[in-house]
Amino acid sequence: MPRAAVRPRRGGGIRRGEARSGWLFVAPAVIITTVFLVVPILLALWVSFSDWNGFQSPLNPRVSFVGLENYAAITVEEGLDQRNFGTAVRNNLYYVLFVVPLQTIVALLLAVQVNRAALRGKGFFRTAFYFPSVTSTVAIVIVFQFLFTASGAVNSVIGAFGIDGPDWFNDSTGIFHAMLGAIGVAPPTSGPLAEPGFLGISGWQWIAGPSVAMSSLIMLAIFTTSGTFMLLFLAALQSIGADIDEAALMDGAGPVRTFFSITLPMLRPTLFTVLTLGLIGSWQVFDQIYVLGGTSAGGTISTPAFLAYRSSFVDLQWGQGAAIAFILFVFIIILTLLQRWALAERAPRAFRRATTTSTTAGGLR
Repeated sequence: MPRAAVRPRRGGGIRRGEARSGWLFVAPAVIITTVFLVVPILLALWVSFSDWNGFQSPLNPRVSFVGLENYAAITVEEGLDQRNFGTAVRNNLYYVLFVVPLQTIVALLLAVQVNRAALRGKGFFRTAFYFPSVTSTVAIVIVFQFLFTASGAVNSVIGAFGIDGPDWFNDSTGIFHAMLGAIGVAPPTSGPLAEPGFLGISGWQWIAGPSVAMSSLIMLAIFTTSGTFMLLFLAALQSIGADIDEAALMDGAGPVRTFFSITLPMLRPTLFTVLTLGLIGSWQVFDQIYVLGGTSAGGTISTPAFLAYRSSFVDLQWGQGAAIAFILFVFIIILTLLQRWALAERAPRAFRRATTTSTTAGGLR
């Protein structure tokens, strides 16, 4: 007799059990993420739309919904809150413009040098370059304070050349203003550049550049972060392989041409990772600013992250502090997307045109 055909069970059977087991295994991670990440973010979002004072639960019925008042106070309403936020954004913008490119270039140069086959003691140099990245930020800031004081080692060195150094961490002079002053350009007393503009900051203040104090922090950031990104570039360089360099050498390409035409394009994914991490970290800079007081040098080292902390924990304006944090979050997302678009691989225009023509012709056939 023929054997009876076995009818498959509806609903999956084993597959259903696998799905149930999968959800069971990921449940702890989902619960922890929800409780300690998603819920606090949602509460912070609610706080940014409320008048919470920090002395009771944010969900207390006495906490009122104020809409966009906290956001308006720091963006469109003229006053001290707007000017403080505008100054912090300007400071952080210059910090990002200087730190991200410079730390990326320094990290790439260090990785190329450490990756050289002729270099001896590679382990020592890798450790030496990476060591500042694992050292306490507070300790490094304190060391830099001793180095960059008015009577510190840096001023002693440049003083040997007859140059009077500033009190670095207390000098609020913008470096672009100093350059303009050196060629006789004085601050305007009237006109568009002298009037308050975007975020309550005049055009002259927007083009001030980073202050001398912020420039010191920029050097500190490059010193402490280049080692970490060097390791990322070093891992990418070691994955390329020597055969590619040998093939380029056989084709007559020199070291410089090989690097810019072959090595650097192959580092595009790592370059995007380094730039993204550098961008996010630069917009979230806080610990160095906190150690230095945040309001020193005329407020020219303040950043949105520090301002959010000060608004919440010092001034007890928790709604404004949360609003600053979410505006900063939007800044980071937008700039990351723009960076992703700028670094995306694009086919040459002629190739795209030929591909489109071929596809259209194939469709017509």
